[in-house]
Amino acid sequence: MGAHHPPSSHGARGTLTTPAAPVTGDPGHGPAGGQSPDGLQAGLKNRHLSMIAIGGVIGAGLFVGSGAGIAAAGPGILLSYMLTGLLVVLVMRMLGEMAAASPASGSFSAYADRALGRWAGFTIGWLYWFFWSVVLAVEATAAGAILTGWVPAVPQWAWALLVMVVLTGTNLVSVGSFGEFEFWFAGVKVVAIVVFLVIGALAIFGLPPGDHAVGLSNLTGEGGFLPNGPGAILSGMLLVVFSFMGSEIVTLAAGESPNPVQAVRKAVNSVIWRIALFYIGSIAVIVTLLPWHDEEVLKSPYVAVLKSLDIPYAGTVMDIVVLTAVLSCLNSGLYTASRMAFSLGERGDAPKSFATVNKGGVPAVAIWASVAFGFIATIFSYTSKDTVFQFLLNSSGAVALFVWLVICFSQLRMRRTLERETPERLTVRMWLYPWLTYATIGLIVFVVGYMFYDPNGRKQMVLSVVAAVVVLAVGLLLERRRIRRQ
Repeated sequence: MGAHHPPSSHGARGTLTTPAAPVTGDPGHGPAGGQSPDGLQAGLKNRHLSMIAIGGVIGAGLFVGSGAGIAAAGPGILLSYMLTGLLVVLVMRMLGEMAAASPASGSFSAYADRALGRWAGFTIGWLYWFFWSVVLAVEATAAGAILTGWVPAVPQWAWALLVMVVLTGTNLVSVGSFGEFEFWFAGVKVVAIVVFLVIGALAIFGLPPGDHAVGLSNLTGEGGFLPNGPGAILSGMLLVVFSFMGSEIVTLAAGESPNPVQAVRKAVNSVIWRIALFYIGSIAVIVTLLPWHDEEVLKSPYVAVLKSLDIPYAGTVMDIVVLTAVLSCLNSGLYTASRMAFSLGERGDAPKSFATVNKGGVPAVAIWASVAFGFIATIFSYTSKDTVFQFLLNSSGAVALFVWLVICFSQLRMRRTLERETPERLTVRMWLYPWLTYATIGLIVFVVGYMFYDPNGRKQMVLSVVAAVVVLAVGLLLERRRIRRQ
């Protein structure tokens, strides 16, 4: 079969013409393992998508980074997680509405392209690709650090290189091999969180492994529920908001499944309990069982809880779980970056070669391009950690907020078009449209404004805005050249 370039699915601006993906409730891409009209292999099974949806919200940031949020807001970090979780639920509902109506490999970038204009799809697509390519370096470096701790004879960079090579290989073989790896990675994360919740709940009520009921002393008796004041809730939001990046991956992956519409509907409907259980539930256990200012909580909150309950080998067990979370994030990050690059190539916003697929039905060129940037960023994480790599981190830091804003504005426009032209496609509907969409936009804008105000978030926001302006300028320049040639 070989690599080929599928026909463009760009369509006219403002329309919902999508030859690249069917939009009915019937099986969208034919039998499992068949090929979709855009050339991608429909090799993801329902169990793959279910676990990608569940595990997609559990990143390494939850296991490690949550300590910084607890230190900033105290027990009030629960409110930070609830507000951010609410934001994600609303944004995912909007994205689900569009994805169920018109599954596409570029997800929100493709919808922004149709609803807002080519400039929007180009800008948010490349920013999203940039974000996940930088994440590859972050996760590879983190995996290397954990593995070097276990096997000091092998240098950290060698471990980082090894995990990048292995996961690049699995992504290149087939989308099914990506799905299988992600199924088991996500499975380990889910089991770990569920076991942690059960152990924590038993301990809170004084059952083994606990020895007495804890009560509310850690929630209210260590400086109060908001020891650093109400403003710390927003500061906490800035620290946790990026932990939720990845919830949208299932809408990209759905296009490579036998029934994308059903997959999107299930993922969107389950996002509420996933966030409530995995994030809010586990953080509630931590701040109830231990004082928020405990130094061990800042370092590694989950290990701190397990050690306090005398669970043997707690540190080693959590290292394994964190390594799994890191590998999962690297695996899905490479998949996500490559599919966004594929979509950009398909729409003429990236080199045409990005939209070619190999014999296994995967976009090999897009994968190589994404991993190449990831390799370069990984090298910088060792050679220029406090300069170039820090710049890459900061300039991609606010991309999540930009993505969510674009999803909101795209949904406002696409909903009107859908209701007018093809209302039967609205199998998933945003609640209280358009008022809840406007309220979500307001909340995101407020968080963006607070990032400019907050000293810790200002640098990230400024550099992210600069990156967005540069990408937008390049997009407008290319569009002008394209128009001149016509």
